[in-house]
Amino acid sequence: MKLIIIGGGFGGLRLARNLNNKPGFHITLIDKFNYHQFQPLFYQVATAGLDASNISFPLRKVFQKSKNVRFRMAEVTRINPEQNTVLTNIGSFDYDYLVISTGADTNFFGNAAVMENAFPMKSTVEALQLRHRLLQNFEDALSAKDAQELQALMNIVVVGGGATGVELGGAIADMRKYVLPKDYPELDFTKMNIYLLEGTGKILAAMSEKSSAQSLQYLQKLGVKVLTNTILKDYNGKIVTLQSGETIPTAMVIWAAGIKGNVPEGINKDLVSRGNRIKVDRMCRVMGYNNILALGDVAYMEEPSYPNGHPQVAPVAMQQADMVSQNLRRIEMKSSAALLEEFVYNDKGSMATVGRNLAVVDVPKPKLHFGGFFAWMIWMGLHLMLILGVKNRFFVFSNWLYNYFTYDQNLRLIFKGFYKEKK
Repeated sequence: MKLIIIGGGFGGLRLARNLNNKPGFHITLIDKFNYHQFQPLFYQVATAGLDASNISFPLRKVFQKSKNVRFRMAEVTRINPEQNTVLTNIGSFDYDYLVISTGADTNFFGNAAVMENAFPMKSTVEALQLRHRLLQNFEDALSAKDAQELQALMNIVVVGGGATGVELGGAIADMRKYVLPKDYPELDFTKMNIYLLEGTGKILAAMSEKSSAQSLQYLQKLGVKVLTNTILKDYNGKIVTLQSGETIPTAMVIWAAGIKGNVPEGINKDLVSRGNRIKVDRMCRVMGYNNILALGDVAYMEEPSYPNGHPQVAPVAMQQADMVSQNLRRIEMKSSAALLEEFVYNDKGSMATVGRNLAVVDVPKPKLHFGGFFAWMIWMGLHLMLILGVKNRFFVFSNWLYNYFTYDQNLRLIFKGFYKEKK
């Protein structure tokens, strides 16, 4: 079976590893980057807590001993379902079965001004760009010409009260408390404001009421100004305008307010649902096709427990990859189609860290909630296990230990020439 997997994220990589060295498969894994990115820790790269190489793992290294998996670094330009081909910037690839695992990108909801001026964080490169701008703002603040310009450079606005927004807000607050006053003694960090804007009535809406309330309490304790039922209407690079008409002067807006699926060209627009996700059946097959599948953030699947689709999180992608790998093996062995497995998501829980010694964890079965230091330890342990590579785990753990005992990070580097300034 000629199998093409587009995307080396949690789902695509898991599927390729499950079928690695299995007889009957010739697999081509295509990704525009030559490394796997551990997205849950992007915020630590952005706030100089970890180096980008600590959370990135070369895809070719994963399959160095593979007999049947080949990697190609390419950008997919179009899928031709009628010809069973995938067109890329390096050529065309034909397939018997195709798996789309392209993940999701930032959703700016059509706001061109925000897209132009705000900073997203959906890739390692974007996390590094965010870190550069964050540090550059404080360098610029040292030579600010008036109080208004200084205040704009000291204000940071994070949009989106989901896990990414909460984790960013907490991490920047920790920097303000422990790191920045030592680096920039000339600046008065009591005047630095961190705003977290959330359009609904509560933060961490996908988690339990306890987690939502507790994370709000933690953020307020850290001095983050959490504004719920607040929608950002416009941002011109200098001033945020809220839907209420209020304004916030700021040189930095971090956009963590939504994501949309990366749907390749060639997929029928009628098959794309809310959130720019591809409609699939319970076996991850794209509606109307037997040999094209989609999984993870880009797939929209309804099941009884999730009538509006699954949450766009890594465990969904990995569990779908496990099911798809089993089904593809049955198909390759010419087993009866009736034996194909249907997907049922097993929600093992959700978590978010808010800052030093602070996190919230929800476990659905049995129904448990943890907060504070113990939840923070659970969060760290789980993320450490999920990172690819022994060396990466070692470096991440070493960085965390160093940061914990010294109250400092040593990765506050500004690389000139790497970063392209926003207008």
